[in-house]
Amino acid sequence: MASTQNTLPGCVFCKIATGADPATEIVFQNERLCIFKDIRPASDFHYLAIPNQHLENVNSLTSADKPLLEELKQELLNYMRSRQFDPAEASFGFHIPPFTSVKHLHLHAIAPVGKMGFIARMIFKPNTWWFKTDEAIMQSITNDGISQ
Repeated sequence: MASTQNTLPGCVFCKIATGADPATEIVFQNERLCIFKDIRPASDFHYLAIPNQHLENVNSLTSADKPLLEELKQELLNYMRSRQFDPAEASFGFHIPPFTSVKHLHLHAIAPVGKMGFIARMIFKPNTWWFKTDEAIMQSITNDGISQ
């Protein structure tokens, strides 16, 4: 269970990260992040990796957060492989404000992309105004935050 330090009261993902939401099964957790299944999966594998500490969205990121983003992705990859899903058939990314349903940074991992329905393909379409791949976000982070 994560510390409640640097969490936001009322944030559903902060509640999940601190173990205060018994309805959500955390499949992986360490002192920096946790992983759990998306409540509305877009394919057979649809998990979210979130920082245990509250970060509102990609616009909150600076270059100091790059190691955290790398760890979010690596742990999703590890979990995906443990469940026999091929990362080559996956999509990884973040919703871009104002198109975020939960105001707590979360990285989506969805696989296989080929099993996503039409609406899900639009919602999670890479590098649109509303959804960017993790690589695109990493490239856009500067010392002062996200370059627009």
